[in-house]
Amino acid sequence: MKMYQVDAFTTQLFKGNPAAVIVLDDWLDDAVMQNIALENNLAETAFVKQRDEQNFEIRWFTPTVEVDFCGHATLASSFVLFRDFVQSKNISFHVKNLGVFEVEQAIDGKILMNFPIRRAHLVKDVPVLLRQALTKPFKAVYVNEQAYIMIYESTQDVLAECPNFELLKTLGQTRTAITAHASALDVAITSQHLAYDCVSRYFAPANGIAEDPVTGSIHTAIMPLWTEILAKDELVAYQASPRGGTLYGKLLGNERIEISGYARLFMQAEIYV
Repeated sequence: MKMYQVDAFTTQLFKGNPAAVIVLDDWLDDAVMQNIALENNLAETAFVKQRDEQNFEIRWFTPTVEVDFCGHATLASSFVLFRDFVQSKNISFHVKNLGVFEVEQAIDGKILMNFPIRRAHLVKDVPVLLRQALTKPFKAVYVNEQAYIMIYESTQDVLAECPNFELLKTLGQTRTAITAHASALDVAITSQHLAYDCVSRYFAPANGIAEDPVTGSIHTAIMPLWTEILAKDELVAYQASPRGGTLYGKLLGNERIEISGYARLFMQAEIYV
C-alpha cells in the first residue's frame, strides 16, 4: 500500500506541517488506520477513499484519536491527488458532519480549499485551568467547537509563550490557540518577505500533539476574528511553531472561507498491513 508524506502550508521541505496520506479503494478497519497513524507519529495521517474521478471521502487520525477536521492533511491529500490521481484541477471532499469541501489547484501550485467557517464566540468566564496553563497576558478569549482562542497583546508574547501542557491536557478535547496581530512579526523568523496580518500557535496535548506545526482547521475561526478586527476580507497568517507555515485566507460569504497554501512532497513509501 502506497503512502505519501507531504509538508503542508510551506514551499520549503522540513517546514510547515507534515502529514501522511493514503489513498484507498475501500476503508481499512478503524483500528488498523489508528495503528498506522500511531506508527507514523505525525500530527495527522489522512485516509482518502475515492468515489469517482473528482469526488473523495477523507478521514484524519492523530497518533491517538480520529479527529473531525484537519486542514493541513486536507491540503496534503489534495496535493497528492492532483499530483498522481486526477487530471482535473478541481476536486471535492465529502466530509462527515461538515459537508463538501471544494478544492482547486492554481497554476502556480497553490491549493485553495473552500471550508465552512467555524465561528468562535466570546468567553466571559475563562476557565481557571486555562489561565494557569498560559503565562502571557491576553485581551480576549473566544471558543468554538474545536478550541479556545486567546487574543494576545503582542506577537512577541505569542512567540515567547511556554504553556503548561499537563494543565492544557486537562481541558480535554477543547484545544488551545493563541494569536496576535502580526504587524511586528520579524521576517527573519519566517524566512518569508510577506506582510502578515496575524500570527498564531496551537496546542493539542490531549490529542497527542503538544504543539501542532500549522493548523488549517483552527484558522476557520482565527481568520474570521481577524477579518472583523482588521476590517479586511483577505489575510495572510503565520503559524509560529518551530517549523512554521503560511496560510492565506479569503472570506467567501455564506459562512464559507477559502484557506490556501502550498505543499512539498517529502517521501513516498510502501507500507505492509
